[in-house]
Amino acid sequence: MDDQHMKIGIIGAGNIGSAIAKGLVEYRKIRASEIYMSRKRNDLLSDYQMLGYHVTDNETLVSDCNVIILSVLPGQAEEILRKLKHLLKQEEKTIVSVVAAVTIREIREWCDQGVKVVRIMPNIAAEYGASMTCISGQDESAIALARELFEPLGQTMVIKEHLMPAATILAACGIAFFLRFIRAVSQGGIQIGFHADEAGLIAAQTARGAAELLMKTKHHPETEIDRVTTPMGCTIAGLNEMEHFGLSSAMIKGIVKSYSGISDLK
Repeated sequence: MDDQHMKIGIIGAGNIGSAIAKGLVEYRKIRASEIYMSRKRNDLLSDYQMLGYHVTDNETLVSDCNVIILSVLPGQAEEILRKLKHLLKQEEKTIVSVVAAVTIREIREWCDQGVKVVRIMPNIAAEYGASMTCISGQDESAIALARELFEPLGQTMVIKEHLMPAATILAACGIAFFLRFIRAVSQGGIQIGFHADEAGLIAAQTARGAAELLMKTKHHPETEIDRVTTPMGCTIAGLNEMEHFGLSSAMIKGIVKSYSGISDLK
């Protein structure tokens, strides 16, 4: 879609919606004036309005925009879409759904069978051009549009729709999992002598380095671990101690537990 004719609306501009808005402006180079935002309490978007974003109601947003990013709670989606159904029929529009546990079939039932729908699952790192955004859908043009919008905001991957709940856990919830791990590493750093701000910076930058190793080399993590561990060294001693206390098992169990609860979101 030609950027000159693209207006993007974000319904439910909370944490993830706002992160997407900032990322689109900073990394996709879409003008703030071409992005419309709404949420239950629009007064919370006053800072965005001062930056040039359009803050408006859902009806105006859908009327004026041709790309609608739906970023609301699963239990809110049906009511919102049914109220906007008459506006979604007026011209060609694409719904980009960030709503976990709501299928493309359901979205089409609630608004209009002819509307283009694509599901995505980004994470809040979209604000800094570092999101992992999974995309699924049947309409190739809608998928292409989603990739065009979100590729500058990090990495994208097209997946089957039945994997979207898993993508929600791994890509979206995963941010919190890795942050908790970085926090634990920084706490260990404090115990062995660093100040909190020093330990936090070292932990975060080292985590970034580990991720870059895998992104650049495409190696299995164990390949890079083997490069760091030496016989009878301090690295393998620390790794083994962590495994004795269930590090990998705890991470896996946490991911599986999150996944098992996603069906309860509706």
